[in-house]
Amino acid sequence: MTDSMLHVEGIETFYGPIQAIRGVSLDVAQGQIVTVLGANGAGKTTVLRTISGVLDPERGKVMFQGRDIAHMPPDQVMRMGICHVPEGRDTFPFLTVRENLMMGAYTRRDKDGVARDLELCFSYFPRLLERQHQRAGLLSGGEQQMLAISRALMGQPKLLLLDEPSLGLSPLLVQQIFGIIRRINKEQGVSILLVEQNAHIALKTADYGYIIEVGRIVAQDHCAALLQRDDIKEFYLGQKETGERGQRRWKRKRLWN
Repeated sequence: MTDSMLHVEGIETFYGPIQAIRGVSLDVAQGQIVTVLGANGAGKTTVLRTISGVLDPERGKVMFQGRDIAHMPPDQVMRMGICHVPEGRDTFPFLTVRENLMMGAYTRRDKDGVARDLELCFSYFPRLLERQHQRAGLLSGGEQQMLAISRALMGQPKLLLLDEPSLGLSPLLVQQIFGIIRRINKEQGVSILLVEQNAHIALKTADYGYIIEVGRIVAQDHCAALLQRDDIKEFYLGQKETGERGQRRWKRKRLWN
């Protein structure tokens, strides 16, 4: 992929002696939504943590706008324009919604810009405006996800890393959250790297997708093409084939084994 805002090349990351990802390479172009799909424990979250500086790779490069950030502290990565919304939201439960949002802008000194972005977040998520003086720990799961995304937006990201934004949400809330993700991308021009287990909505939302298994990228393509692949339908979208063709496929190994 050319003209990449983010270029990850051959990263290998460990948790102590355990290797979590093995030679992962991926790209995110300016203005693009890219998704990484895989089962629990496949290494999706580790990829995001390595990009955002929470973890250091043992090998490989993480290039952002032409600069290697592989061993840069997370606060410096954030100042460069990469904001990470982790799995589980990680809001500050004893701070109000408004205080949480202002924490997202702690590196900024442009008061007028901060005020405009605060109103922008409230326009995307009117529920947060209603709850702005309420403690974040009292919000529902869906409201906390709205808050976590909005807090990241307050940092003026160039690249937004989203880890399982649909986790634990009702189907209706998932549709609402992903609708806002698409709007943020189109209206604000923010590039997005999306880690998600809900393969169907991720592939419908993103432009390009990677499949990760046991720490390795095993497939990649434009999302429209991935949606048409029989192996993706079977193992990630739950659309099993029937009849003679399905019986033949059940006897074969998966394409990436």
